[in-house]
Amino acid sequence: MTIPLKQVIQAIEEANEVFTSFWDTKTGKTVYLADPLMTDMTEEDEALAAEMENTPERFLRFPTKYEIHQYRIMEAYIDQLPPGKAKEELAYAIRGKGAFRRFKQSVRYHGLEQRWYDYLAEAYRELAIRWCVEEDLEYTE
Repeated sequence: MTIPLKQVIQAIEEANEVFTSFWDTKTGKTVYLADPLMTDMTEEDEALAAEMENTPERFLRFPTKYEIHQYRIMEAYIDQLPPGKAKEELAYAIRGKGAFRRFKQSVRYHGLEQRWYDYLAEAYRELAIRWCVEEDLEYTE
């Protein structure tokens, strides 16, 4: 089976706590299943859950927010920066509560936004390719 890499990357970018995304191998579409602990399930959610239970091989789960490890991506980004004030301040920014907010503010302050987003896009691309390999899927660029 073949999946557009762009579709996998989009699922990774959209990963959150409320919905889990899956690739429907029959239709080729991304489907989303609500977490019943986070939100009320609609009739559509219940029908999808039943379909997944009846034909689990049809649906491949995309990486979840917790499997993406955005914190580790931030650490790796900081590690590859040249020594200096920006690297030190970013490393300090990711300590403790509010790390993501402080990191983004510090990236903006140091004029590194585009470099960060390029780095993040490449990290998501690598994660998407790894997912395809693990699921034994071919992908198109």
